[in-house]
Amino acid sequence: MKSTSKTNLKKLKAMKDADINLTDIPELDDDFFKNAEVVMPPKESLTLRVDTDVLTWFRHTGKGYQTRINKLLRRYMETQTHR
Repeated sequence: MKSTSKTNLKKLKAMKDADINLTDIPELDDDFFKNAEVVMPPKESLTLRVDTDVLTWFRHTGKGYQTRINKLLRRYMETQTHR
């Protein structure tokens, strides 16, 4: 981080849930979740050239390696767009 956080993390960690002021953010109840749905962005198939050792490593991590690659790319994208 470029600057020091002014948040008192010890005090925050010691807080109990009951001490949190939720007046401006009401808790979500069962009615909300009854109608809620997860919407994921659509996937697109593409040809991507990566180094052989990188692909081999990901493949050795097991089933779902393409999903893990996508998550890493998404996290990188999000860090770059919040700059």
